[in-house]
Amino acid sequence: MAKRTQRNETEPSQALPRWQSKIVGYGDAPVDQIVANEKNWRIHPQTQMDALSGVLGDVGIVQNIVINRRTSEQWPPGDRGVETLVDGAARVLLALREGQATLPTTYVDLTPGEEAEVLATLDPLSAMAGADREHLAALLQEVQSGSSAVQQMLSELAVRE
Repeated sequence: MAKRTQRNETEPSQALPRWQSKIVGYGDAPVDQIVANEKNWRIHPQTQMDALSGVLGDVGIVQNIVINRRTSEQWPPGDRGVETLVDGAARVLLALREGQATLPTTYVDLTPGEEAEVLATLDPLSAMAGADREHLAALLQEVQSGSSAVQQMLSELAVRE
């Protein structure tokens, strides 16, 4: 993470556009009513599902799923207002399998183009991050999981990164 630096007040100020928040609410979505996104291109191999299940069992939920409210007039009438999953498909699948009633949810309101951009870029952007091997090694020494799937994933991470 970058260290905070003080801005040199003698530098000319350049107006940067403000990031527009697309978040419109938070809540708990009933798992059995979550609509999968027809454009989701990600698949979740069993090894990933097992590791995720292990972490959820060890720690619990630490990140909301994301559902698009789809209220924009740009959505075709059959899709407009149909709340649709944008992020968290693996968590939803596990929640259904394990009988969880709800999942904590961040609700957003995206146009069709914005939703497509988020679906195409959210995971790949995270995957672009590099690894500080020294920090990773120190962190991995602190992790103790009762899940063999989590331990296997961490072992592979240590070798790969």
